[in-house]
Amino acid sequence: MNNRPSSQKSIVLIHGGAGSHRPTPPQIECLRQALQEGYALSQATQPALAIVEHMIGVLEASGLFNAGLGSFPQLDGKQRMDASIMEGQQLMAGGVASLEGYVHPIQAARLVMTKTDHVLVVGRHAKHLAQHFSLQRIPRATPSTQIRSPAPKHALIKSRSFSLYKKMGQYETVGAVALDLQGNLAAGASTGGVPVMFPGRVGDTPLIGSGVYADNSSGAISMTGLGESIIRMGMAKWLAVLLKAGYSPSRAARQALGELVSRIHGEAGCLILKSNGKFTIQHTTPWMAAGYWNGKGPPIVRDRFSARHSFHQPNS
Repeated sequence: MNNRPSSQKSIVLIHGGAGSHRPTPPQIECLRQALQEGYALSQATQPALAIVEHMIGVLEASGLFNAGLGSFPQLDGKQRMDASIMEGQQLMAGGVASLEGYVHPIQAARLVMTKTDHVLVVGRHAKHLAQHFSLQRIPRATPSTQIRSPAPKHALIKSRSFSLYKKMGQYETVGAVALDLQGNLAAGASTGGVPVMFPGRVGDTPLIGSGVYADNSSGAISMTGLGESIIRMGMAKWLAVLLKAGYSPSRAARQALGELVSRIHGEAGCLILKSNGKFTIQHTTPWMAAGYWNGKGPPIVRDRFSARHSFHQPNS
């Protein structure tokens, strides 16, 4: 799936995670809504950074994904969330890890970028930052925290959490990339971690260069999947390097995802967007909830963009 918009320069891409479970109709509809709102912002000349933040915020607030309200609780029953965001003009970036109690960790990540001299803030300090700027808090009890729970205790006893996590295949990290009317790129991602997670575990999502990267001279990338493997391969930055070397988004994705599978048996999906409007959505998992819109026709949202390990995109 590689396209270049002919009449509109702006384009938005979004994902709701890649894994072995088929996305639900409400998840697909939520992705479509986020695309519509994001593209409307792009046509109102909003910057890519604001567009990405808003689209991810729609998914965080929905409770339908493993992000924001829908975040999986960790083994101690607490929701701890990670997020990051990056813009491609000046390479400014921000992230939070192990943030508790707030609906929109992506907003906290942007605050780290714009209000501090840092790139990553973690734990209670991230919480203090969110509190200082009066971000929206998560109610004490939500349907998401009642429905989503770690794996049964007998499964934890019989299996290591990492192995169980792969079998469950519930990645559901959310992310987005955007190209605005000024030709600038941005990328972001947000997650509640994994269903079976040791308190304090941090995945790829808040790590610039692993889960997220944006550079106008190469491209914008947002990853999803098995976080530990994405970190080990430095996927987002690796993809950006391939793009800068002249690879098309499709070729870069095929090479990087192929090596992820062959070398460390990882699983992942990615959004890749260049400043010329070319993009790809690819994954190694059976399913990936994702979509795009460049203003031509209705938003395109699907539950699958490639067969497992084949890395081929259907014609659009």
